[in-house]
Amino acid sequence: MPLLTRRRLLAGASVAGAYGAGIGLAGRFRTAFAAPEPLGIEAAATKAGIIDGKPTREMMTFRAAGIGDGTIPPVLRLKRGQPFAARLTNRLEEPTTIHWHGLRIPNAMDGVPFLTQPYVYTGDNFDYAFTPPDAGTFWYHPHCNTLTQMGRGMAGMLIVEDDKDPVFDAEIDLNLRDFRLGGNGQFIAQFKPRDAAKSGTFGTIRTANWRQEPVYDAPAGGLVRLRIAVTDVTRIYNLKLDGAQAVIAALDSQALPAHEAFDLATVSPGQRLDLIVRMPDDEGATVTLSDIRPSTPKIVASLRSVGRSLDRALGDAPLLAPNAPVELDLSSAEEVPLLLSATAEDAARESFCGSLGFSFWAINKKPWPGDTADPTAPLAEMKLGRTYVLDLENVTPHAHPIHLHGMNFVPLASSTRPVRKLATDTYLVLPDEKVKLALVADNPGDWVIHCHIIEHQKTGMTSYLRVV
Repeated sequence: MPLLTRRRLLAGASVAGAYGAGIGLAGRFRTAFAAPEPLGIEAAATKAGIIDGKPTREMMTFRAAGIGDGTIPPVLRLKRGQPFAARLTNRLEEPTTIHWHGLRIPNAMDGVPFLTQPYVYTGDNFDYAFTPPDAGTFWYHPHCNTLTQMGRGMAGMLIVEDDKDPVFDAEIDLNLRDFRLGGNGQFIAQFKPRDAAKSGTFGTIRTANWRQEPVYDAPAGGLVRLRIAVTDVTRIYNLKLDGAQAVIAALDSQALPAHEAFDLATVSPGQRLDLIVRMPDDEGATVTLSDIRPSTPKIVASLRSVGRSLDRALGDAPLLAPNAPVELDLSSAEEVPLLLSATAEDAARESFCGSLGFSFWAINKKPWPGDTADPTAPLAEMKLGRTYVLDLENVTPHAHPIHLHGMNFVPLASSTRPVRKLATDTYLVLPDEKVKLALVADNPGDWVIHCHIIEHQKTGMTSYLRVV
């Protein structure tokens, strides 16, 4: 798979300007605080027992010093408003980076080669340093050779805690994703072109925390905060809970102003869901979380009641601490049209890191790169502090979870359904849907916007916005 080299990306003056702007603007933020001692993180190959008795070789993972078992990417815990630093060391045999999905941080820390940083080559290091402004459930993954690296395991949960958040009787974190494995437990082809041109290529083995249908113990009669991140490269989940009552407390890291009863939730790649589950009173009783999409339900994970009942009431569950709102000024907002479409198969084009060898998808009728008159220029240049409305229209028969780096947008209206006017970084655009997403251009730099079905991203449905 060819990799996008610095020489190739900087071949044009406009691109050199983009790279310089992204690094330069964000670079001013890097010395705004004294970073703590960096957490050591390694990108490394590993093996894991996804299928019992058939260890899967050539897995890829992140390892963090003193956190986790060294196999599955660890859950990283940060504090809102407190500086964080990490030093990535690459032990893989190919370049990589870390993108901190959903975090509004300086552009130079965003992990996109070469838009915001150079590759981290084998044996090299890169230092990340930032202060998370928002609390909630996030995740981290590479933005380099993403279909392979993420598909082989490089996706971990990241939790930003808030001192004002309530404490629950237990907290359970679920990292949901597929692996494409054959019957011998080894990897098979990561994608099929005919599927990449449709809804994407699904995995063969579904997991939560790299395990099939794991069971977690929780206090009987207690209130459990269940944090769910869909880190899959393709699968859109329809999640349903049986055996207990639950409420939705947060979506995509944003606390709801009032709890909503949980019945069924659609969660796409890149999105997160925080539930508060009231466990059954009887010891040994089981609660199941299932994915019912598309038809045959599949158990994702289960919770088992242990001990004497704590006899909590779900109605007494406190609200989570909110993040700062997006302060929109719609009176002077400028509209930015974004048309999501398929495209006639074209010659392979390199994305931010590598190519799948096909162009199937497009923004504004052109696959990346090439979606502007200057093929590597931004889709739009935004003025710092101004409000913009993304007029997103999906003219395809497939759903597209659109993710924006570095900023949050607020859904204003949809042509097909009511919307929650709640800030998010990932919006699932349904087939034939038109939606208005408003944002404040409050973070300078070059910010990627793309479909988080990775085959769609890597075959054209990606670009970036510039804030200056």
